[in-house]
Amino acid sequence: MNVSVVLFTADLRLHDHPPLRAASAGGRAVVPLFVRDRAVDTAGFAVPNRLAFLADCLRDLDAGLRERGGRLVVRSGDVVEEVCRVATEAGADEVHLAADVSRYAQHRDERLRHALAAEGVRLHVHDAVTTAVAPGAVTPAGSDHFAVFTPYFRRWAQEGPRDVLGAPRAVRVPDAVGSERLPVQKGVSEGLAAGGERAGRARLAAWLRHGISDYEDRHDDLAGDATSRLSPHLHFGTLSPVEVVRRSRTAGGAGAEAFVRQLAWRDFHRQVLAARPDAAAADYRPRHDRWRTERTAREDIEAWREGCTGYPVVDAAMRQLRHEGWMHNRARLLTASFLTKTLYVDWRIGARHFLDLLVDGDVANNQLNWQWVAGTGTDSRPNRVLNPVVQGHRFDPGGAYVRRWVPELAGVEGAAVHQPWRLRGPDRAAAAGYPEPVIELSEGLARFRRARELD
Repeated sequence: MNVSVVLFTADLRLHDHPPLRAASAGGRAVVPLFVRDRAVDTAGFAVPNRLAFLADCLRDLDAGLRERGGRLVVRSGDVVEEVCRVATEAGADEVHLAADVSRYAQHRDERLRHALAAEGVRLHVHDAVTTAVAPGAVTPAGSDHFAVFTPYFRRWAQEGPRDVLGAPRAVRVPDAVGSERLPVQKGVSEGLAAGGERAGRARLAAWLRHGISDYEDRHDDLAGDATSRLSPHLHFGTLSPVEVVRRSRTAGGAGAEAFVRQLAWRDFHRQVLAARPDAAAADYRPRHDRWRTERTAREDIEAWREGCTGYPVVDAAMRQLRHEGWMHNRARLLTASFLTKTLYVDWRIGARHFLDLLVDGDVANNQLNWQWVAGTGTDSRPNRVLNPVVQGHRFDPGGAYVRRWVPELAGVEGAAVHQPWRLRGPDRAAAAGYPEPVIELSEGLARFRRARELD
């Protein structure tokens, strides 16, 4: 019996899955395998919110496979050792998996290739599974990647994604291969969304019916919450980015165009990280910053983490993050700018906190977005500073977002909620218990400009 192993990583779905399609070609038996990778655990990326979402994804993937006559095989340990062990147990002659972009993934695939070759097993790594357009598929003249988004997007839009593949009708799994029990995990965020391909596809269908048409006009509306919330499903691969792009384009309209552009940002960051894997921790474009750190700014950092900075829109966003394990994209920009530009704290501290809580915490998007805001990444205006008061008035004009997440300010009416320190008399009493600002905005701006030698 000819047998293939499919190693699932960040592609936990059955629809539009090129490795699974290739592995089962010609009626081959398939071992659908997920390895709880010890290296990921010890590196600090296996945090409760993502583990809880992952557990949902694995249960749903297993259920989908069982509906097709198969099952998911789960193992724990070193991923290379476990893949080789399963290949031996199943008598497999090939292993299929999706390409990824991090330094760890590149090193893992290289190790896996050598280890499997020694056993006479072929490794097939498939592009455009976790991205719409593969990293390296479009490059500028004289470079291995685009460093600016707009020219990348022009080429990306011309490239076009591959065709969408259907889910398999049947999956035959050899009986001899044993599996651990599916994991059970609780997250730390009370409002954590459910994971799994079924949940992802239902959310995508609802978004295409009712949300995408208004995306261009409403995507920055904090209180309206008019974004897709598909990012966790794209991160874990319960949705195919190829399918999301194609179905969004079919929906048509300005909203769809704006949404597809955001999906292109995701691919843009992946092609940057694929070419510059050190950018996960090192400045992509050093500005010779002398950042404040945990040692020199402990109280300010803690106030930011807890949503107690005295700037309502920043605090609302940080509390949303803690409660949901998710944050509105505009709010991510605001909170990151406040930490790195107003408080002048090292972007890596903020990126780590986001990775500790975000269910969609993704090395490429998270680290490179933080660098973009900090001015050490691909932003062509590295010294821009977002004023949280101005941004609050612009993107939460009635204050509903702030009142939703900051109960101390629930009694403050209208836009006055964005500057509670200006309230007087009875209005000030309505804001009792809310902290004073940790810093004057003018003071933070002056410090940043001095540090960047802009004065």
